[in-house]
Amino acid sequence: MTFLIGAFLVGAVLLTSTLSGVFGMVGGMLLLWMLLLIMPAATAIAVQGVLQLVANVSRAYLARAWIDWRIIRFSTAGLGASLLLLAFVNYTPDRASVSIGVGLLTITAWIPTRWAHLDATRPFHATLCGFLSGGLNIGVGVAGPIVDVFFIRTSMDRRQIIATKAALQVLSHLAKIVFYSASLWLLSTAELTSIGIAAPFSIAGSLVGHHILLRLTNNGFRRGTLFLVSAIGAIYLGQGVYLLSTG
Repeated sequence: MTFLIGAFLVGAVLLTSTLSGVFGMVGGMLLLWMLLLIMPAATAIAVQGVLQLVANVSRAYLARAWIDWRIIRFSTAGLGASLLLLAFVNYTPDRASVSIGVGLLTITAWIPTRWAHLDATRPFHATLCGFLSGGLNIGVGVAGPIVDVFFIRTSMDRRQIIATKAALQVLSHLAKIVFYSASLWLLSTAELTSIGIAAPFSIAGSLVGHHILLRLTNNGFRRGTLFLVSAIGAIYLGQGVYLLSTG
């Protein structure tokens, strides 16, 4: 069984980090869904944070020339504020609430620009983006869909978007790992070993995804992101409704 879990993690990490390298947050959403199939919610969020941290660090490094550090500075301030708020909340996630939360979160990708024209290049919007990124990453394990709303409608190049979001997600995943660190201590040595073996494959996936991204058009990038986020969101909602109905 340990071998099967290890093989599952390696395949999941390679696939999802490749998707993240191309479309940003899509891979993290899919990875969390896969982990929820075999782990309790808090543990799945913590493990996803570890694996995504490695993936995002490698992705940010590969695309470091395109990172907008001004956005990161303002986003970090917002992230810090969310951590201070969550420090006073006793929150324990479960599979149903996480699934429903992520599923509903993806609806934000369809919000018309005229309703909420969020732009990460604006200081206040970047700060709000960091605040929501930190809070949602801890609350339901992912924040990509709402973070994407701040980036996808800007005039930024697709490479700038992926690079800057990767840098922001590095900080968000670090916060998530700290918040759920107790869950990681409950893992067996075999499970921790499997995670350690799978982690380097996130770097391989980032390399593959980075090369695909360079060949993708801006229009293809935006359309592909919307389609994949919507499809994965529907899967999450279906799973959440099923879990609620079965108790």
